[in-house]
Amino acid sequence: MTVSPDAPDIPGGIAVPAAGLPALRRRINAVLIASQILGGLGVATGIALASVLAQEVSGTEALSGLAPTAIVAGTALLSVPLAALMAARGRRPGLVLAYLIGAVGAGVVVTGAVAGSFPLLLVGMAGFGAASSANLQARFAAADLAEPERRGRAISTVVWATTIGAVLGPNIAAPAGRSVSGLGIPAAAGPFVWAAGVFLVAAVVVLVLLRPDPLLTARALSPAERSPEGRSLRAGVRAVRASPRARLALVTVAVSHTAMVSIMSMTPVALSHHGADFQLIGLVISGHIAGMYAFSPVMGWLADRIGRLSVIGLAAGLLCAAAVLAGTAGASHGRTAIGLFLLGLGWSAGLVAGSTLLTDSVPQPARAAVQGLSDLTSNASAGLGGAAAGLIVAQASYGWLNLIGACLLLPMAALTVHRAMARD
Repeated sequence: MTVSPDAPDIPGGIAVPAAGLPALRRRINAVLIASQILGGLGVATGIALASVLAQEVSGTEALSGLAPTAIVAGTALLSVPLAALMAARGRRPGLVLAYLIGAVGAGVVVTGAVAGSFPLLLVGMAGFGAASSANLQARFAAADLAEPERRGRAISTVVWATTIGAVLGPNIAAPAGRSVSGLGIPAAAGPFVWAAGVFLVAAVVVLVLLRPDPLLTARALSPAERSPEGRSLRAGVRAVRASPRARLALVTVAVSHTAMVSIMSMTPVALSHHGADFQLIGLVISGHIAGMYAFSPVMGWLADRIGRLSVIGLAAGLLCAAAVLAGTAGASHGRTAIGLFLLGLGWSAGLVAGSTLLTDSVPQPARAAVQGLSDLTSNASAGLGGAAAGLIVAQASYGWLNLIGACLLLPMAALTVHRAMARD
């Protein structure tokens, strides 16, 4: 199918013959994979010691959970304007801007750490979260041109690409800290110095190579996508309200992300209480991140083969098992590591199946808006969960945090059973 390159309401629209679509999909996916590797490296390098840095700067454990919370809050707050930019101008400018904001945010984190300013540190963490928003939005960019029967695998392939950088990131946190030792920068802030540089490289990769833009090309190939009507956040809310499956998908992504962020963000603090050093903490978080990303192609294949609802049910079971193991681990670092690995695996199942079901369940013109709404909802709820996590651990225990995280899964499980029985 060939589309005129000068369609007035599709800036950047191009002529794409149907026979050329497979090669175009492969090329766009290759660029997205490269950017995900870089983005995953930067985010994981910084977030590995975010709560530890916050505890050092604030001087209290009760506020340590606010650092990862600020990252998640920044991801949530920036997801809406970034989604709006993508809906209007395509994926490329939105992803580039997100990585640039993330680089600036990392610089502000370092400045706050050097100055001993906890509020400035949190502002930087929020900006840092923009890079996480870019990583999340990239999965939808992979789905823009994917065939419906392969959409789960398309999303999961880009999610998987984050594995390489994300697993490496926590393990280079210690060298990154040592690299700034003679510069008057706290060791726990060193990873953010490295992250800023990585985000700048990711921005350049997307700016130069993500051409043609996948979202604009998808619109050029589908007359239903050409109208700007239905692209606002309000239209996205209407589309979700009209679809029970879209509501389930939104809940799945939000609950999976909230449970994962809440438990993961306080695990480094819990490990340090039991004598773990930065190296061991990095290994545990690396295993967790491997669970998040390394098996996402399996989750995508399962979502396409046995159905989105079945994989959502699997996500609920994995997340519950993770909370039980981590919450009862105590001084057993091995048990904590297994629990964190399962936590990542459950998150992967929920994110891939939920994102695929969400894209399936709404009309094409509303997808960009609904995808932005999903990231806003999931990151806002996870931000609240992360903020509460530090208080729960300080006032009760890490075990109680895991119990509460397991309880969050009940609405998701109930809705999944209801939709499976409804068969609509």
